[in-house]
Formats: sequence, C-alpha cells, structure tokens
Amino acid sequence: MKITVETTVQAPVAKVWAAYTTPDDITQWNAASDDWHTTRASVDLRVGGAFSSRMEAKDGSFGFDFAGTYTEVVPHERLAYAFGDRTALVEFVEGAAGVTVRVSFDAETQHSPEQQTQGWQAILNNFARHVAAKP
Repeated sequence: MKITVETTVQAPVAKVWAAYTTPDDITQWNAASDDWHTTRASVDLRVGGAFSSRMEAKDGSFGFDFAGTYTEVVPHERLAYAFGDRTALVEFVEGAAGVTVRVSFDAETQHSPEQQTQGWQAILNNFARHVAAKP
C-alpha cells in the first residue's frame, strides 16, 4: 500500500530542494511534533548515496535512525530512495502557487495508515514552515 502526502511552498524550487536535501536544514524541520527533534542528519545526494536522520524524543525516552539509499536523484524534480524493504518517491512540482512537494511511500504494518499519513504530513508541514521562514 502506498501513502501520499503533500504540501505547497511559495518559494523558488532551488530553495525548496536545498532545504529538503541539506543536513543543517533537515535537523531544523524533520519532526512530526514539538516533543521530537532530529539531532543529526547526513546526505550523500547521488544514486547509491546514503542518507540518515537521527530522530529523538526531546525527553530522551526514545530515538531511532531513519536511513536509506537514494535510487534516483533528479535535481529540483525528483528523489527516490529505499529504506529497509520499503521505497519512497519525493516529487518537486513547480506551479503557479509555488512548489508542490509530494511524498509517496510504502506503508508499514506497525502503525495504521492514518497514523502514518498524519506523521509524514506533520513532518512535511514543518518543512513548509521552515522554508517559508528561511531568508
């Protein structure tokens, strides 16, 4: 089962792409709620390159690494990656209202599709706020 979330950001596609793929930016927006944060991120932005984000509860009670390998990199247009036995596609679509960032990913079985949709959408909403606030 695939789940898709999206947001539209009023910014040039180069700025949106950079915020999505730069480790310093990722640590600022990659959280689903205010009680979580990303403590570190790494990006090797090429086909076969690895990425990783360390996500932790701010109270220190839990943390995990979200990591994978890029399978497609088309600057300012598309990123595809594999993480575990799952895959995801991130599309950057320029339009009159700005850049739509659409993320489609394979659902997992531990959480309901609704929980997964809410979590990934919350992260994408944080991303949009981050880009909008960036000079």
